[in-house]
Amino acid sequence: MPQTRSDTQTLTAAGLNLIGQALTIYDHDLKLAVCNAPFQQMFNLPDKLVTPGATFEETIHHLATLGEYGPVDDVDDFVRERAEVARAFHPHYMERTRANGRTISVEGSPLPNGGWVTVYTDITPSKQQEALLRARSEELSDQVLAHAEELASTNRALAATVSALEETKRHLTDLEARTRLTTEMMPAHIAHVSKSGHYTFSNNRLSGIVPGRPSDILGHHIADILGPFIYARIEDQLALAYAGQDALTEFTDIDSARRIRVAFAPDANGGAYILSTDVTEETQARVALQQSRRRALAAQLTSGLAHDFSNLLTIILGLQSKLARMGTLPDDAHPLVEGTMAAAKRGGQLLGSIADMTGQRIPRPRATHLEGLLQDLQTLTEPTLPQGVTLSIHNAGPQSPVLVDPGAVQDSLVNLILNARDACGAAGEITLNVETVQDTWIDFTVSDTGSGFSDAALEQAFDPFFSTKGSEGSGLGLPMVYDITKLAGGDVRVRNTAKGGAAVHMRLPLRYSPSTQGGLALLVEDNSALRDLYREMLMNLRFSVIEATSVDEAVALVADLPDIALVLSDIRLEGQATGLDLADRLKAAQIPVILMTSLPMSDPLHQAAQKRAPVLCKPFDEAALKILLTPKAAT
Repeated sequence: MPQTRSDTQTLTAAGLNLIGQALTIYDHDLKLAVCNAPFQQMFNLPDKLVTPGATFEETIHHLATLGEYGPVDDVDDFVRERAEVARAFHPHYMERTRANGRTISVEGSPLPNGGWVTVYTDITPSKQQEALLRARSEELSDQVLAHAEELASTNRALAATVSALEETKRHLTDLEARTRLTTEMMPAHIAHVSKSGHYTFSNNRLSGIVPGRPSDILGHHIADILGPFIYARIEDQLALAYAGQDALTEFTDIDSARRIRVAFAPDANGGAYILSTDVTEETQARVALQQSRRRALAAQLTSGLAHDFSNLLTIILGLQSKLARMGTLPDDAHPLVEGTMAAAKRGGQLLGSIADMTGQRIPRPRATHLEGLLQDLQTLTEPTLPQGVTLSIHNAGPQSPVLVDPGAVQDSLVNLILNARDACGAAGEITLNVETVQDTWIDFTVSDTGSGFSDAALEQAFDPFFSTKGSEGSGLGLPMVYDITKLAGGDVRVRNTAKGGAAVHMRLPLRYSPSTQGGLALLVEDNSALRDLYREMLMNLRFSVIEATSVDEAVALVADLPDIALVLSDIRLEGQATGLDLADRLKAAQIPVILMTSLPMSDPLHQAAQKRAPVLCKPFDEAALKILLTPKAAT
């Protein structure tokens, strides 16, 4: 069974405690990283000064106050001078006589990554032997020989101990270097905090997980580094870890709009290990999958009822048509017939809306210029507005093409603008603001100067058939927007504005389109005949092409060729890894990926692929590939 990091630390500590010399390791910030039991015993130090994180200045101040260095006029100046010398990190060897009369040697050596290791040896017996030899060298020739032999033996023991310490130091340095290299390569922040809440270890990846936070955090309190908002969301779980329990939580960082997952594990000394990961894209995919499942369940529940209800409406319409053709009906019966037929037709329209919501709808993202899409939207919606209602569109979104389903986005925004129109009545203002949120979302906000949402509407806005328009509303507008947005992995929120109107935020994942200017493309396909076909397509679209047949081969090419502008990959490839694995590995490189497959849309691999990148269904032609690369305002 392999040893864990905790096992290794315990064995290392036990080994250091067996050494007769006192040993300390301080880091580049003059904070204690490691010490052994003889160090505490030699200088009679309290526990807090032999706990990792204790500062060098505190220890020197404590010893100077106790008289370890003899009379000291100004303790603070003495501590400051010793700290300045320590920061220089020069190798040194010295001998000094302590206040208690014993003599020690002090040998220090810097470490490769900053900090230094120091060994303290009590050499009092050796010094006594030297004094004795000098005093009685003429009288005690026999004793001189005996003492010389004893001294030689002591020196040999010291030499063996020094060798052991050098080997231990080398192993510790190598272990530290390997551990830090491994942790710094992980796409997560790994840290340890003491029971007082101060960081004692970090792999310097915090700023990559939570933008705006520092990476050099050792010695700082976790609440100061994370800030009040995030700390309030993890404080309870951190307390569980301090109490000896594992804990897990997720939260959305307001500043970066990223979804962060944090796991806590207790340690034996009352502190806690912390693992923080960015799960924004995972959350987007999970939301889309949940919405697909809800749609499937809704379709299953409503399909039978809708079929029977449609048959009933057809019968009602047929009977009313016959009644209308009868010449024997009284005059006041005709309005009743027309009203019944109008109600039946409205029921048919309602069934169509239900079918749109519960039927199979597949997001079809393509390269889209938002500016053109918004211009088309204004052209579509302005003629439907009353003379006293104005529409203003402010676009601060991406100027380069992004991957969205333009038809679904336009349908949703039209729906929201028409809802705002109805809320404004004969006069008012409708505003559409488009902006990016921390390179994670595209935010479309439609606000109006109407009467705003009621408390019930804020709670039930996305419930099917809930409407505040009475007989004029179907109650399916916002639920349809919610459905479309969730399928894309986004989110919809409603609120009232400070001026009393309503605002709807529709957020979609921000994914930039592959380059439309050609460049170097990596084609990953294990079928040679298909490779020839796809190579020709890419070359016709102004790409130079390199090829691979497996994920490992593709990743190696990407590492060697930083100019790759596009990756076109099959899902099923040589080896165990799939095109999904390739997309995940290239995520950090931010290279646009297009996946292709002959798997049916119901296949789990196909569904999972749609959450990572655009998917081309085989067989496809050059036009289908081009549509993903050629920006267009709308379909």
